[in-house]
Amino acid sequence: MKNYFKGTADVTRLAAATMLKFSATRCGWVFTRITLTTVLVVLCPSLSSAAEPITLEQAISNTLTNNPDLQALGYEMRAQDSVILQAGLSPRPELNITIEDVLGTGVAQALSGAQTTISITWVLEGQLRQRRIDAARTGSLVLASEAEVMRLDAAAQTARYYTQALANQARLQLAEQAIALAEESVATITQRVTAGTAPRSDLARARAELSMRELEHEDLSHELVGFYHRLAAQWAELNPPFSEVAGDLMQLPMIEPFSTLETRIEQNPDLSRFLSEQRLYESTLQLEQAQRNALWRFNAGVRRIESSSDMGFVAGVTIPLNRGNLNQGRIEEVRVRLEQSAAQQEAARIRVMTALFLFHQELEHSLHVASLLRSDVIPAYEEALTEVRRAYELGGSSYMEWLQVQDDLLQARQQLLEASVLAHQNIIEIERLTGMRVAQAASAQ
Repeated sequence: MKNYFKGTADVTRLAAATMLKFSATRCGWVFTRITLTTVLVVLCPSLSSAAEPITLEQAISNTLTNNPDLQALGYEMRAQDSVILQAGLSPRPELNITIEDVLGTGVAQALSGAQTTISITWVLEGQLRQRRIDAARTGSLVLASEAEVMRLDAAAQTARYYTQALANQARLQLAEQAIALAEESVATITQRVTAGTAPRSDLARARAELSMRELEHEDLSHELVGFYHRLAAQWAELNPPFSEVAGDLMQLPMIEPFSTLETRIEQNPDLSRFLSEQRLYESTLQLEQAQRNALWRFNAGVRRIESSSDMGFVAGVTIPLNRGNLNQGRIEEVRVRLEQSAAQQEAARIRVMTALFLFHQELEHSLHVASLLRSDVIPAYEEALTEVRRAYELGGSSYMEWLQVQDDLLQARQQLLEASVLAHQNIIEIERLTGMRVAQAASAQ
């Protein structure tokens, strides 16, 4: 499979590779009391002008374009271009002017015996200049690897915030279901209390339950606004320009076997960054080796002898008297750094492999839990709720039995939601580790 994380030209493919693929439909639970948009308009008026919900692809695109950390890294890469430019500059020649045999006595009295020499000195660099350029260019490769890691991290973090916001939207819908069940209980119990077939204590309990459900709904509404702000901050927006995120958490992913994912570990940008670092150390080692001997300096010019008005050519060379390698400490340091980078890469590979296995195991467990809840547990509780409600209306069961079944059903739906959220979160982490899209969306049941 092509690595979608290479480069930034195709943001849409990058978003597809980094994340889960959500559908544009809402979660399959019905709003019964108050719409999510109405809640958010009340809590955050700046969102009321948003026309449509934001999609995951839009959020990723906005992040890659306007994320402050990525923009700051762009300046670092531009600065590295200047480092390459500087590395390619040769030392400037030096102009030397020397006046000898002046302001003395005898033949050196005043300027009559002066000898004036004008010469130019330059340094022979040999391969040193090319070694500097190679090291600077390799530094750019390291920065490019770091930029790829940062883009991937920023996209993954945006996906996490997006999933959290989508999950809280679903939790808000669950809270609305709970309110609807509580309202239904209050209405039914009120009729029975009026008819004298149920105690007033049942009505008091039902009204208290309704108030608690409404309080939970309000808490979730406030938390959701916070999730929206975290998401918008990924692309430097202080006021979210949307009122909701689009997606369906119940559309669970399908994933390839672990053995297949294991073969893609080498696509991990963190491991690629170590390879770039090793190339940098290799270039630095060659540069330090080239600098182990001092450079020869040549000079050439002309000399004028004032006493005879004669002119002559002069030339010279400065040869450093080296005693052994003057740069052996730096050379040895770079060699150790090179070996250290290889060891760190292997350690990182082990960490990535272990994390990939754990995330894959957790994903399989989450999918199993979600499947069992959706196919067996929730339908059974729904049937039980219908029967116990009918029994209560006929006087065959108590309100507490009815309330217990309601709680059991709501908890099962909550567990299904959390298992689905965890599955999508594990997909995010797996794709972050492999740097590639590894999941397909299964048809919602």
